[in-house]
Amino acid sequence: MTRPALVSQGRSRPTDRGAGIPPQTPDTIPVATAPAVRRADVDAGRWPDVARPPSAAPARTAIARHFVGRALDRLALTGPATGARPSAAGPRLTLHDPDAFHRRIGRHGLIGFGESYMAGEWDSDDLAGVLTALACRVDDLVPAPLRRLRGLWVSARPTADRNTRGGARENIHRHYDLSNDLFSAFLDPTLTYSSAVFTAFPARFESLAAAQHRKIDRLLDLADVGAGTRLLEIGTGWGELALRAAARGARVTTLTLSAEQAALARERIAAAGLTDRVDVQLRDYRDIEGRHDAVISVEMIEAVGAEYWPAYFTALRSALAPGGRIALQAITMGHQQMLHTAATHTFISKYVFPGGLIPSREAVAEHSAAAGLRTAADRGYGEHYAETLRLWRERFTTARTTVGGLGFDPVFQRMWEFYLAYSEAGFRSRYLDVRQLLLTEGTHR
Repeated sequence: MTRPALVSQGRSRPTDRGAGIPPQTPDTIPVATAPAVRRADVDAGRWPDVARPPSAAPARTAIARHFVGRALDRLALTGPATGARPSAAGPRLTLHDPDAFHRRIGRHGLIGFGESYMAGEWDSDDLAGVLTALACRVDDLVPAPLRRLRGLWVSARPTADRNTRGGARENIHRHYDLSNDLFSAFLDPTLTYSSAVFTAFPARFESLAAAQHRKIDRLLDLADVGAGTRLLEIGTGWGELALRAAARGARVTTLTLSAEQAALARERIAAAGLTDRVDVQLRDYRDIEGRHDAVISVEMIEAVGAEYWPAYFTALRSALAPGGRIALQAITMGHQQMLHTAATHTFISKYVFPGGLIPSREAVAEHSAAAGLRTAADRGYGEHYAETLRLWRERFTTARTTVGGLGFDPVFQRMWEFYLAYSEAGFRSRYLDVRQLLLTEGTHR
């Protein structure tokens, strides 16, 4: 999952870089409620668009009130007054400040919807459930004529978020360098920040760490990594795939733009006694050197940006020795949805991953073929990502005291919980998928 514009401002003081493995915790955890936030208490310096609802726009607000209210009623999501007992089972959305809620949506669409949650203007007893219900009907909730006018309330992506070499470093820094301790608070002991592969759902009888190792092993097998393999990894994370490949006898060069990740990955590699087999480099994928028997890149393409997908696949192809194999794990969405998202500033691009875009399968096929690669295998695991995100969200909410102690305020915590639940809903509704692909030399058949 792969950076925030305001996220880094949600921390009140610097934190020390974590020195290793997070504590063992069970994989099925009671979910705590989101921390209460009063808009009057939101730090306007850190969260300017959360602290202040947009100025009144009566027509837009009225339209939002009509269509959003109708959608919530149709999906039976309308919540009771605070403290009252719901009249029916299922996820509920409770409005604390309906006027601000509708003003935000009327002015900023889904960004306003998320910012309203961050401001504490609405809550839910089942956030992922509410977002899943909405995601399943996303194309039916707004009439087609009004959808064609979406340009009136959505804004374009900031040009400052482009993934030039300097921009990519800054975008990576704004997400992955938040704090190693923050990520340790909700990831499993492998510190793997991408979809696991489970044997069954829900994951009650295996650890998340075991499911992450299964995912990594499938990618290593897909790329035919073994003793003596020269492996290039694009996107180090915190080093687990490199560690597992080196344990097979491979010689690994792994690239990242995150200084925090690189430092902790090197510590973990040294602790495992594998420094002689793994070289962690702070390097852009566009500056790859040498040829490799195998290339693996896990959920990296989403951070590249559509403008640079040709350069990304060209770099993959150029790094491959004759007869080599490329294993990718990539989140995907439908092609039309991707085209709409590419032109839109979204909640995720504003607060979580500036500069990023999830590709469609068609976009992956087109750009990989243009670089001289063919798809030899392609397998989806969307339901596995939904389960992975559920476990991360449960761990995060349970670790709220720890996260607060790191200096991340309640607005940040609500933002992060919304991000995890929003992503989970995308996979549960099948709006998103995650796929493992094998690319080899040649053209598509």
